[in-house]
Amino acid sequence: MPVTPITRRTLLVAATTVAGATAVAATGTLPAAGSPLTDATAAGPSQPLANPFTLGIASGDPDYQSVVLWTRLALDPLAADGMGGMPSRRYQVQWQVALDPGMRRVVRAGVVSAGPESAHAVHVEVRGLLPGREYYYRFRCERHLSEIGRTLTTPLPGTYGSPLHMAFVSCSNYAGGYFTAYRRMAEEHPSLVLHLGDYIYEGAGGTGPRTHSPAKEIWTLADYRVRHAQYRTDPDLQAAHAVAPWVVVWDDHELENNYADEIPSPAGQAGFLERRAAAYRAYYEMMPLRRSSIPSGIDMQIYRRIQWGRLASFHMLDTRQYRSDQACNDTTSDCPAALDPARSITGPEQEKWLLDGLGRSSATWDVLGQQVFFGARDFTSGPAVSYSMDAWDGYAASRQRILDGFQQRNVTNPVVLTGDVHKHYANNLLADFRDPDSRPVGVELVTTSITSGGDGQDFPSGGQVQLDENPHIKLLNNQRGYVSTHLTRDSLRADFKVIPYVSTPGAPVSTRASFTVEAGHPGLNPA
Repeated sequence: MPVTPITRRTLLVAATTVAGATAVAATGTLPAAGSPLTDATAAGPSQPLANPFTLGIASGDPDYQSVVLWTRLALDPLAADGMGGMPSRRYQVQWQVALDPGMRRVVRAGVVSAGPESAHAVHVEVRGLLPGREYYYRFRCERHLSEIGRTLTTPLPGTYGSPLHMAFVSCSNYAGGYFTAYRRMAEEHPSLVLHLGDYIYEGAGGTGPRTHSPAKEIWTLADYRVRHAQYRTDPDLQAAHAVAPWVVVWDDHELENNYADEIPSPAGQAGFLERRAAAYRAYYEMMPLRRSSIPSGIDMQIYRRIQWGRLASFHMLDTRQYRSDQACNDTTSDCPAALDPARSITGPEQEKWLLDGLGRSSATWDVLGQQVFFGARDFTSGPAVSYSMDAWDGYAASRQRILDGFQQRNVTNPVVLTGDVHKHYANNLLADFRDPDSRPVGVELVTTSITSGGDGQDFPSGGQVQLDENPHIKLLNNQRGYVSTHLTRDSLRADFKVIPYVSTPGAPVSTRASFTVEAGHPGLNPA
């Protein structure tokens, strides 16, 4: 029989695969539609629980006939062992899906088991739903009911359905400020939310208005569970999760700043692979992801495709887990090594998956949901150049293969969505960034942070990036906020939303700038 070679990856797989797999709750046998939620017996005798739904609820990864529902039971979310103050035993959790917010017209229901192996997290993949519909859902454990959430299914394949209101966000540092932007986004009632990374921050925290728990840089599974739980106690974030299904991808701070595949930052750090396995496991436990994303040791399948009928195809990317190490010691510089065609930010398998999917797509809008700055961004005035080695500029050949793929596969409306940089940008994507006179072949919309960077300020004349050195960049703004988009068969509109402060709660929201893109005509137009 062939012998599988022992690698650093396979050494860690067995430690977490079984526990990760049990975090998924199958739908199981369904009570009759319309059945009320009744007391469900826990596995063995116990004292009655206090309210365990302290972390809220969520839904995600919708398709035309199913959606993922999520919750996690926690009596004491910040308990240092990461177990949320729950007894070390299993609990039966009931769930319902209804057509109305009063939960009177129940169409799907079931019971799942939540146990200590997954810190009492619950994932339910609800099937048998109708396409293009709005649904409502809730959970019950013992006598306690969760809040009621809203979710949606995608349009029937081959149909356009209604116009899509989609918002996207990034970079929410709990210690850096208040999550008011999440609340303002929720008040818009989008039909879909994309989170493009840095959902949590792994550091101890700084001089912001709130304090991280635990009050240190996190390393262990217990640490990551507590940090995620702290973020989920925030009422603004809970409101944003409850209003619409989310599609999430990570960036670096869900594990460690600027890591590259199995290489920590700084390199040589002891225990990094164990840390990575812990971070990935906690991320899965806390996100509304399908069982296809259950981590296996230090590996986790996070790139995937969400099809919104014929209107849009969302190609969600992972630019951390497979990338080559950053060139030139991850500096911001003119780095010839960044041009090496062997370097990749996606890895060859994901790159092929993306290009093949773009070639097969029949959607009007092909949306790449990803993490780091895609277009060129020169930080230096004059003939000298300097680029970020952590962004696609540090993987120039990798980027060019995607840009060439847009043209070779007749992708007429590519839209790249980006987070990471804590600023709003709106960019035209040129066929070849080495030629500033080349034509646009797509657009990039970059959301600022929810809190990272503090209160911020507007940049009336370009700020840190000189716009006259980057004529394809049409907007630069350094306030906090999010981007709200509306997609139709004919156009895409992007509204860059900003709030004036995060150091105190309750900030108002306004629109800093708006752009449109006409289907079949790549390029940004001021709205």
